[in-house]
Amino acid sequence: MEKTATDEAVAGAEPTSEEVLYSAEVRHANGKCTLTISDHLHGDVEVYVVPKAAVKKLPFYLAMLRSKLS
Repeated sequence: MEKTATDEAVAGAEPTSEEVLYSAEVRHANGKCTLTISDHLHGDVEVYVVPKAAVKKLPFYLAMLRSKLS
C-alpha cells in the first residue's frame, strides 16, 4: 500500500483526535480563479486571484511536492 502525506500525519497524531491545521482550495467563478489559504490555528484566511496558467501548473507542483515527501 502506498503511503501518503496524510497517512504519515495521522500516524504521528493522537488516534482519537484529528485537527485541520491549514487548508487551501482553488475556485473558478466568473472567469477568475481564486486561491484561498486558511490557517486554522490562527483563524487567518488569505485570498488571491491567480492566473489560469498558474492553476494549470498545480498538478506539476503537487507531484514535485509528493516526490520530495516520499
